[in-house]
Amino acid sequence: MTDGLDVWTTAAGFDRSAVAEDEASAADERKQVLGQFPLEEWARLPLERYALGLDPSRSGTTYCRMIEFGTPNLGSIRGGSAAKHIPRRTWPPPWRPSSPAASRAPMPDRAEIRLGEYQSVPLNSGQLTPRDVERLRALEAGRHLTLAPDRSGWRLKAVATVGVLVLDRVRVVIEPKFAIPGERLMSWLTYALDAPAPVPASTRSWATRPDGYADLVAAALLQQCEQLVREGLRRDYVRHDGVEPVLRGRLDVAAQAIRRYGQLDRLHIRTFDREADIWDNRVLATALKATLVLTASPDLARDLHGIMGAFPGPATPAAALRALDRIPYTRLNSRYRAAHTWARLLLNRGGVTDLLADRGNTAVGLLLAMPALWEAVVRRLGTEAGISLGGRAVPSGGDTAITVRGDLRNASTFRPDLLLSLPLPGTSQRALLPVDAKYKRYDRHGVSADDVHQLLTYSAGYAPSGDPCGVIIHPRSEGHTHRVLQVGGPRGRLGTIHVLGVDTQADPRHASAWIRAARP
Repeated sequence: MTDGLDVWTTAAGFDRSAVAEDEASAADERKQVLGQFPLEEWARLPLERYALGLDPSRSGTTYCRMIEFGTPNLGSIRGGSAAKHIPRRTWPPPWRPSSPAASRAPMPDRAEIRLGEYQSVPLNSGQLTPRDVERLRALEAGRHLTLAPDRSGWRLKAVATVGVLVLDRVRVVIEPKFAIPGERLMSWLTYALDAPAPVPASTRSWATRPDGYADLVAAALLQQCEQLVREGLRRDYVRHDGVEPVLRGRLDVAAQAIRRYGQLDRLHIRTFDREADIWDNRVLATALKATLVLTASPDLARDLHGIMGAFPGPATPAAALRALDRIPYTRLNSRYRAAHTWARLLLNRGGVTDLLADRGNTAVGLLLAMPALWEAVVRRLGTEAGISLGGRAVPSGGDTAITVRGDLRNASTFRPDLLLSLPLPGTSQRALLPVDAKYKRYDRHGVSADDVHQLLTYSAGYAPSGDPCGVIIHPRSEGHTHRVLQVGGPRGRLGTIHVLGVDTQADPRHASAWIRAARP
């Protein structure tokens, strides 16, 4: 440009002393703002101290009033509409949201669709958007539900998955086939993940419905985040590259030579500042943001939104998950482990040990794959019971795997969910006991022939030849049960299968003690 403004020439000729008085006034105004509203209080500033429109003689100067009218040199936002402050008091009352929010087309109320595991519901064509269909197809590809067209529009069928799925126009709630309250399901979930049990909802200022599984997991994350904020978020040294008029930190020689060769008015510097904007905290901010969409409780959503302000800015869910995979735990950040467990569960939708269903798709939801959850529970139950009996869990793969060779395809293996090495009473020898988790209604019907065949294979491959036996552990809702299946043929007994029904409404640790007492 020949007639344009030369920015560099104009900037070089700028006399900073001419605005020294304005700079001093701005600095004073900044001190006044931070004096009345300290930065650490911003995230939890009550509405009466924030909003515009209150009576100053009764509430004092609010944050919005000071920013709009009391900081002309720092950068006033006076003028236009008061709606820019988001909530504000109008006369006559009540509170009103900002006009930008009000000007948007209101989100339609999502109709709640409830169904149980392996049940189906019809959906009319207007209840699913094309984006919803794409999301559900992704879940269908993972064998977590099925979606088929019918005369009314669509038919959605759940499989062994429970939880909530938030779509554009409907909120799908899938309930477990076992009558289990939400907080009891949370106790089994925390037991499987070896995570701290969250504070009961009755002790909080908000409540969740008995079957509000997504709210309960969100509450667990909220509790851990609140505890971290009370203790103080972890800080670490973070690298920053910038351009400053003075040298601070280390001079970036390469950048200075390439970008500002021979110029010393601005320096390319590299600093390391100790701050909370680290991945330990950012993954939690990301999980809190994702959780806001899931919760059905407005009070819980408010608390989640409030605690978000104490954390640095969120990342994308994919970036947060990659960071979770890379975070090593030491004495410096071990207190973050529980919060990260719940964050992974909410972000990954595949959770720790793949407990959740919809890995990798864009649907917003929290879906627990109940067979995988039950397998994780049984592995811990059996391991704890085995340790108390002097045993231990051993690998069921590798050299100890039951292998099928010589077929048309590659070799296949049989692997029980848990393989225990237990001492034989009165001897120094040990025996292997295969244990398999079955998320089936074996409290109402007999063990299937396929599962009998499977356990007989396990017992023949692992248990002593003189007493082949195996264990099936299944859930039930009314007390523990123990029945013994004797499998025999014309040439004698083939094996014994102990079928243990674990009461899902009992405390998991009590169930571990009962399994120990019911030792096969």
